[in-house]
Amino acid sequence: MDLYILRHAIAVERGSPGYDDDSTRPLTEQGAAKMHKAATGIRSLGLEFDLVLSSPSLRARQTAEIVVRELGAEGVLEFSVHLEPGGSTESLIGSLVKRGPLRSVLLVGHEPYLSGLISVLLTGGGDMATTLKKGGLVKLAVPMLRHGRCASLEWAVTPGQLRRIAGEG
Repeated sequence: MDLYILRHAIAVERGSPGYDDDSTRPLTEQGAAKMHKAATGIRSLGLEFDLVLSSPSLRARQTAEIVVRELGAEGVLEFSVHLEPGGSTESLIGSLVKRGPLRSVLLVGHEPYLSGLISVLLTGGGDMATTLKKGGLVKLAVPMLRHGRCASLEWAVTPGQLRRIAGEG
């Protein structure tokens, strides 16, 4: 399986007035605009997904919706509480394994959860230092998905690199 991991785009700052519930923070106008350009880069790479699984938090949901609209793949978008901040990587992996064989999956979520997930899949533990920028994308090759060391890093791109791939600087 090709497992792609995407951090949500730039959102309203934590603690901003009117957003007492962290899960309701939306993307900023600039964050949405940059994500549209980055999603064009994702399309330019020729990526297709059997499943796009997103945190239900508004900023992740909006990021995932931008990507699936750009790819014309709205029918593959689902949401999982396991991708919320503080979610369980074990439960997430277990739910993916139960689905059976998938060729290509995109996970959309939050930091530091996503870096922890990457660390578990690459090293078997949670101690690998990773920085995933807002709107950054990682590709892991996963021959047999399990909770533990089972993947290899294929590549990682920043949101700026995705926008350049799209020819939109």
